[in-house]
Amino acid sequence: MAIIRKTDIKKMSEKERNEKLKDLKKELVKEHINLSKGGKTKIREIKKTIARLLTMNNLNRLNISVENK
Repeated sequence: MAIIRKTDIKKMSEKERNEKLKDLKKELVKEHINLSKGGKTKIREIKKTIARLLTMNNLNRLNISVENK
């Protein structure tokens, strides 16, 4: 799964973000199983993307506007 940019995340609805979170968490488990094949960078990317999605969900719940930097 590719890295999701902040602008793409902002365009998603909360339902879409939650679905993407589920998919990424499943993929993270699969990558942990395949860790012996040298997929550490993929795991790092997945974790960062999950963090971005969770951050946007929390900001939207708090009604905080996210500016482009």
